[in-house]
Parts: sequence; C-alpha cells; structure tokens
Amino acid sequence: MKITHPAVAGTLESGDVMIRIAPANTQEIDLQISSSVEKQFGFAIRATVMEILVRHQIQGVQLILDDKGALDCVLRARLETVLVRASDATTLPWEEKA
Repeated sequence: MKITHPAVAGTLESGDVMIRIAPANTQEIDLQISSSVEKQFGFAIRATVMEILVRHQIQGVQLILDDKGALDCVLRARLETVLVRASDATTLPWEEKA
C-alpha cells in the first residue's frame, strides 16, 4: 500500500486515538506517540502499529498518534482506516485475498 496524501482518523475523546499520517521524503517511518498510558502500554502500542505497517508494506510516512487510552482493537481499526484514507486503495485491506 502506498501512502499518497495526508489523512486523519479518530477523535480526542477518552478511550479513543487520533492518528494523523502523511507521506515523508524518506523511506523511514517517523512514528510519534503521545499517550496518557504510554508508561504502561507504550511498548504494546508501538508493537501494534509496527505490525500493521509491516503487514501493509508501509514505508516513508510520518505517523502521529494522540492516544487517550484506546484499546488495542480501537487502535487497529483507526490505523487501518487512516491507511485506506491516505492511499489510493481500491479495495479494503481485509478484502484482499492472501
């Protein structure tokens, strides 16, 4: 999946996460996390984000997460949504056959 333009998904409500993504000039992933639970779950948040980025072969992006205590399933849903919004995908990632 190729990220072609900036996009946003999520809210700043308690229990949610707002994710902003934009293409970067390098092939690196610039991941910035601001979380109210980072001390307890920062490692798990990073692991989840990186797992999804690797699965969709995402490179060269700036990703900003503003987490307000979102559960893992919410984080995954918001990240999948922002990836589809920021790409020119014609099918949803979960519709593709392996």
